Amino acid sequence: MPGFWNTICRGKQKKYQQDPEEVVEQEVQCASSHGLRTFKKMALSDDEDVNTMLHGTQLWKIKPGWRQQRRYRLESDGMTIWYESRSKKARSKQIFSILHIESVREGRQSEGLRRNGLRFPESCCFSISFMGRRRNLDLAASNDQEARSWVQGLRKLMERAVAMSQREKLVHWIRDYLHQADRDGDEKMNFQEVKQMLRMINIDMNDIYAYALFKKCDRSNTDTLEDCEIEEFCTQLMHRPELEEIFYRYSGEDRVLSVEELQEFLQHQGEMATVERAREIIHKFELNEKAKQHDLMMQEGFMMYLLSAEGDIFNQEHRDVYMDMTQPLCHYFISCSHNTYLTNHQLVGASSTESYVGAFNEGCRCVELDCWEGTGGEPVIYHGHTLTSKILFKDVISTIKHYAFKYSPYPVILSIENHCGLEQQVTMAHHLRTILGDMLLTEPIDVPSLSPLPSPEALKGKILVKGKKLSECRSPDEEEGRTRMDIAQELSDLVVYCQSVEYRDQSGSTCEMSSFSEDKVRRLMKESGNTLVRYNTRQLSRIYPDGLRANSSNFSPQEMWNAGCQLVALNFQTPDHKMDLNRGRFQDNGFCGYVLKPEFLRREETYFNPEDLSGSVKMLNIKILSAQQLPKLNQENPNSIVDPFVRVEIHSLGKKREQETTYILNNGFNPTWNETLRLEVLCPELALVRFVVEDYDKTSSNDFVGQYTLPFLSMKQGYRHVHLLSKDGAALSPATLFVHMHIEDP
Repeated sequence: MPGFWNTICRGKQKKYQQDPEEVVEQEVQCASSHGLRTFKKMALSDDEDVNTMLHGTQLWKIKPGWRQQRRYRLESDGMTIWYESRSKKARSKQIFSILHIESVREGRQSEGLRRNGLRFPESCCFSISFMGRRRNLDLAASNDQEARSWVQGLRKLMERAVAMSQREKLVHWIRDYLHQADRDGDEKMNFQEVKQMLRMINIDMNDIYAYALFKKCDRSNTDTLEDCEIEEFCTQLMHRPELEEIFYRYSGEDRVLSVEELQEFLQHQGEMATVERAREIIHKFELNEKAKQHDLMMQEGFMMYLLSAEGDIFNQEHRDVYMDMTQPLCHYFISCSHNTYLTNHQLVGASSTESYVGAFNEGCRCVELDCWEGTGGEPVIYHGHTLTSKILFKDVISTIKHYAFKYSPYPVILSIENHCGLEQQVTMAHHLRTILGDMLLTEPIDVPSLSPLPSPEALKGKILVKGKKLSECRSPDEEEGRTRMDIAQELSDLVVYCQSVEYRDQSGSTCEMSSFSEDKVRRLMKESGNTLVRYNTRQLSRIYPDGLRANSSNFSPQEMWNAGCQLVALNFQTPDHKMDLNRGRFQDNGFCGYVLKPEFLRREETYFNPEDLSGSVKMLNIKILSAQQLPKLNQENPNSIVDPFVRVEIHSLGKKREQETTYILNNGFNPTWNETLRLEVLCPELALVRFVVEDYDKTSSNDFVGQYTLPFLSMKQGYRHVHLLSKDGAALSPATLFVHMHIEDP
């Protein structure tokens, strides 16, 4: 090994007068800087579209009743879009990151442009959709070439952003704050600007220590940091002593991991621990070419590995569809939305086709359409007898056609709540047939009516209508407690496998399904839990929120899944911890919207009862080691720094189980806990694990910082990073938790 160090360090020690370890660290820093420059070069190559964005373009920003021309430009980092905003008080520069863009749509594909962009040619229009609940940015260029350059350029940059490593995202994040702190724009950082930047990134650092770090990096002795000095300062900030300790534990005195030492680490991680696998990891993540040639991994490469998808707490094999998709529909949990058309409050909120786009983007496979009589013979969708706005039924169906299978190929169910008269029901049926065409399922698919339901695989690319069917209307009441109306034959004919009937605690046709309010299903679970479970082994059920939830709040879906209920409908427009559970459940199986239920919830003669808490148990030992780059909550107050603590929750049978760490004062950048939490996990096959970070406040309620939820069976053991999400499910990159997981039988 000394020979290897001499090879790497030859010619370096004399120049820097440093020992080998310091030289290697400096090489890694240079490699990191070089990686950043390479990234810039890739993002800002001679691509014509990207160069158009770099030079900037005058684009029209379009909103209801308002439009204004602004200059939009791609920043030199290749990751940030800048535009100038003119307010009544002042002119300011606004930015948004490529990392926050969900999609770019050409033409008038957004509701905003269809309504407000008609004065612009469609070829000049495009929309930028963002992750989370941020509204679309609707834009129009002066000509179709400029619009095309922006659409194509943004998509290329988005592809590059997806391929970014966590390290690259972190560098981008810090440089963004450095840019903000550089008030005079001279691309140099004096000590006051550095102090301001530290508070921006959630560090309340002692002035003496901060100045010592500043001077250490100020190699030019100019009392400013520039170029490589700024890079070195960032590297010092990103130092991870807890990772260093783990690395040294496995690498030994020479501070370099051999293939055999990495193999030992993989074995302790519960990973495939072959020599070939260890060598593959080294060649994929090691930054130093000389080390790579000798099949060795240094600390920086080790950190790159642990920050990659392969070091994620979520099992990457579950990112793809891996479950059996050939079983009957009733054997799956199916992602389901309630009042899908609403953007917020169910009494006064706006209705929008964009809400359907958002639901499909989140993996939803069952959407709701509340249909009412509209003017001019056209049915509308809104929350009846309220002040919510109305949208045309045909516009919703058109949106569903374009987005139903954009993110998942598996069947979509339209849950139609019908309040229209016969004439407009015929119009609804006409729109469904003509707009959806072959997507619409109108006949059974070679399955006898008394046989099990068809599978998601057999129904790929198909849209099913859920509603009343004339021959099956046995109840004088509508399924959700409203007065029954006559049903047009044309609409009834479109209902095949999802025939709405009143619940009976005895077997019916597998094509019949019932809807329950959350309160009713809770009563059934208490009174006859096993009966409900058995019903759900052969027929579909849909659970919807109680009508008193005027603010569109949600119930916990976990208790309904425990009874095998498939279509647990939540208000996707409401960001809360119940939606966190829904996202956690359905990120499994490739985020396709269908998750195969455990075997005991699929077997018709099952004895499982969700009220019975006896059964299989696991013990989960979680060591919360540290957090990295937590978001600043109060951007208006530069002196506001979070005091974070971590809570771990287990959602399964019975009451939620939870434990939490102590809080760390004034550090949201790199807080360290080293605290072990131990939790009991009932029925692991159904359990979800939720990590929550909050800002401690002794005088009022704690503030939410970030969370991540995943199925217990999708969780990997060993040292893992947990990539945190915001309240509305958007990535909080580069914010992470670093934990050690160990599962044992009690």
